[in-house]
Amino acid sequence: MRLQDKVAFVTGAGGGIGRAVCERFLAEGASVAAADIDLHAATEAVGAAVKRGRAITVRCDAGQSEEVRSAIASAVSTFGRLNVLCNVAGGSGNADASVTDAPEEEFWRVVRLDLFGPFLSCKYGIPELIRAGGGSVINFTSMGALMALPERDCYTCAKGGVAALTRSVAAGYGKHSVRVNAIAPGITLTPRVRARVASTGVQDLAQRHLLGLVEPIDVAHMAVYLASDESRSVTGQIFPVDSGVTIH
Repeated sequence: MRLQDKVAFVTGAGGGIGRAVCERFLAEGASVAAADIDLHAATEAVGAAVKRGRAITVRCDAGQSEEVRSAIASAVSTFGRLNVLCNVAGGSGNADASVTDAPEEEFWRVVRLDLFGPFLSCKYGIPELIRAGGGSVINFTSMGALMALPERDCYTCAKGGVAALTRSVAAGYGKHSVRVNAIAPGITLTPRVRARVASTGVQDLAQRHLLGLVEPIDVAHMAVYLASDESRSVTGQIFPVDSGVTIH
């Protein structure tokens, strides 16, 4: 059990990647606080583990300060400590576009969820990691932070910010034995992505994925590594799980 006795707080737990992360964390022995704005989806993600006392579910808007603070407090109250922050919540929307066309409200919506969300989780979660003697923060950025992704300028701004936040927080909190890394997925076949993967724009980019499109479980495997003590000397890094799309 690579995560035996660890307690993990996972935002976006009800989505495709978040659900896979929760399942893998539980399989490796962790206790999980599954946070999502859709409480039903979060409950489905951790299933029977709630009845066994290995998981709780918390309704949480990842971009709302008091809700994040309260959700983290619930995790600590239930399990006594916090060892892993996994900030999965995020995503782009259909209104995203090039910088000259994107609505300003879409920019702020994406920044609030994709960048301010991880900021809040770190703000309220890192003190708990320090109290536990150290731990791991796993942020989620995107291939869009590592390569040009036209017509997604709101999303790429936010995800680029997550990459920068990851490095700066890693530098600031290493002295407390807190390591901070980020995962940058390629096109990942979550239910939401599957619904639009046949579109021309997605297909053009999909063809550049050298090993085929990414499955949520592929991303979750990386999250397990970063949550475990196997990565104890790894911090401030961005890990692409992208089927090679960012190398060419």
